[in-house]
Amino acid sequence: MRGICLLLLLLLAAPLAAATRVVSLAPSLSEIVVELHAADLLVGVLDGGERPPALAQVPSVGRYGQIDMERLLSLKPDLLLLWPGSVPAAQRDQLKRLGIPTYSAEPHGIDELIEQIEAIGMQLGRAEQGRARAQQLRLQLQALRERYHRQQPLRVFYQVWDKPLYTVGGGQIVSDALAVCGARNVFAELKVPAPQVSLESVLLRDPQVIVAADQAQLDAWKSWPQVDAVRHGRLLQLPDKGLERPSGQMIEATAQLCRVLEATAPASR
Repeated sequence: MRGICLLLLLLLAAPLAAATRVVSLAPSLSEIVVELHAADLLVGVLDGGERPPALAQVPSVGRYGQIDMERLLSLKPDLLLLWPGSVPAAQRDQLKRLGIPTYSAEPHGIDELIEQIEAIGMQLGRAEQGRARAQQLRLQLQALRERYHRQQPLRVFYQVWDKPLYTVGGGQIVSDALAVCGARNVFAELKVPAPQVSLESVLLRDPQVIVAADQAQLDAWKSWPQVDAVRHGRLLQLPDKGLERPSGQMIEATAQLCRVLEATAPASR
């Protein structure tokens, strides 16, 4: 009996076998796999925007928001990397019933993102690469926080879309990127990831900076010269869309945001 108990303890303590046939169900998760030098493990990816060159030949299992279940099952994955928001609820339930091992990642802050990158490295059998990448990103993030800290955070409205008007809530990782840069999302109290807001609510919060990806959206704010951001010419077009792809590259995208905010509204230190 003691021998059987000892054997069970050893089995429970043994590390799980690393995945060898991985399907990534979000472009950002596919990017993390590439960053960990594990693209060779990917047998399928969910498409959504331009792919990294390393994934050009990897089979598609659908597009963002809709999985081709038959195609996915034909690939016989032994691990799914899931970003819940990239898959409809009905298909998430279907995946759960299939019993395929799944790692779910939906970070709400950059520190959490880095932790998940390290955890994905473990799942892929690339623990050393995961630890090294995580340590590199933590050092970069610490340096950004120290360099761009402000005694009085800069009030920023981050515009996602204009008709209707959408922004990001406080639990969205972009909101944390603003905080790293010494700024404060003026809608940080909202918990919805991408809330619809009214023009009046933006005017009431009187942001010092308005950030958007599209110049036409920024130009439209010139009709409201009473807004601090408009009055001082602080209408900033994002350098790129990297802030909206939560992978390791987001740290550099955050650094670019910090540099642009600092150039436009220098901190008084």
